[in-house]
Amino acid sequence: MIALTCSLDRTVFIRARRETVFRFFTDTDRWASWWGAGSTIDARVGGALRILHPGGVETLGEVLEIVTPERIAFTYGFTSGNPIPVGASRVTIRLEPHRDGTILNLTHEFADAAARDEHVQGWRYQLSVFSNIVANEVNAHAADTIDAWFEAWSIADAQDRETALAAIASSDIEYRDRFSTISGLSDLAAQVGAVQRFMPQMRLQRQGPIRHCQGTALADWTAAAADGTPRGSGTNVFVSDANGRLSSVVALWN
Repeated sequence: MIALTCSLDRTVFIRARRETVFRFFTDTDRWASWWGAGSTIDARVGGALRILHPGGVETLGEVLEIVTPERIAFTYGFTSGNPIPVGASRVTIRLEPHRDGTILNLTHEFADAAARDEHVQGWRYQLSVFSNIVANEVNAHAADTIDAWFEAWSIADAQDRETALAAIASSDIEYRDRFSTISGLSDLAAQVGAVQRFMPQMRLQRQGPIRHCQGTALADWTAAAADGTPRGSGTNVFVSDANGRLSSVVALWN
């Protein structure tokens, strides 16, 4: 390979476990999910990779190094030869574990600054797409989790209520609304019990689809008494951890 004297670096945080993130570099279907249909990768040293960009532009490469789930390096170049010939640049992706997910560090090395500069926005965009694709997989059942959250507010038995919340939320979950400043699962379960005491038989229900982006979801809700009388409405902001469990909820009343 010719001397690679210029490089660009980019770092993004992804709210998913490192092992989950790395699967998108080793599984062809997942590889194609963030590069485009028809893209493939043979995830072994010497294995070929192919990227089909919009408009039929094609990139080819070869895997140079792979250390699961820490690092992958590969050559990167266009079949057209412009702006980089096949084999004429190198991409290295390193994954660092983080308590809330994974830090992805990308370095793309080039032979000249002009080719590097052409790829700055491309990687800004592509890694943004990547972050969303990974988060969508981790949070594929976010709507079910949110429905279970609202249902838990109607569970009368204290132990059953805490068990239900433990199935969908982290042990150190944070919860905020106009009546609550809560830290921890047990305190949350007790607070829900207190709400039931002062607002007996109130039911919370999601209204409409959730809106999700990279581990944060918005869900509209209504509250009604046992006879159906409206008691309030609002929107919750749900934040999920690296495993798709709720780590923070803020309830905004209308």
